[in-house]
Amino acid sequence: MVKHNTKMAFSLATLILPWLTVPFMGKRNFIRFLPVASFTNLFLSVFSLFCYRKKWWITKNPLSPGPIDFTYILGPYFVATLWIFKLTFGNFPKYLMTNMVLDLINAFPLPYIGSKVGVVKFIKMKNKTWYFICVSLAIIIYGFQYVVEQSIKKAASLKNTELSSNKN
Repeated sequence: MVKHNTKMAFSLATLILPWLTVPFMGKRNFIRFLPVASFTNLFLSVFSLFCYRKKWWITKNPLSPGPIDFTYILGPYFVATLWIFKLTFGNFPKYLMTNMVLDLINAFPLPYIGSKVGVVKFIKMKNKTWYFICVSLAIIIYGFQYVVEQSIKKAASLKNTELSSNKN
């Protein structure tokens, strides 16, 4: 019973604590980077299904039973994505270095802690492999956000052109 309570407390903290920081990033930044965080969550959800089928890792999260650990994906990964983009977008070297450092933490001590608590265990997945997947994903999602930003700028430009032509 104590082990289940520890898992439950760890899972709740994993989900809730990161969200307590979101009000400090501001509504505008939250909305601006919501598409990239959502895209990342979709990718991680599909990737988790793939890993489950390949037995790369197992999850035993009491809040999110099954192949996808939504407490991790919707908690720290989602919120960290928002914060990293808020603090570094527009400066790719800073973005990449920040991700590389945080991905080291994500790939090495966090799976160990998750294993000790009993919510996740790498089976065929190596920590180095997870690290390189996370860094690769960081590069992909930066490109995704860049495309989103360019699309918004183009739409705003078209809207401004349309408004000015209607005035004439």
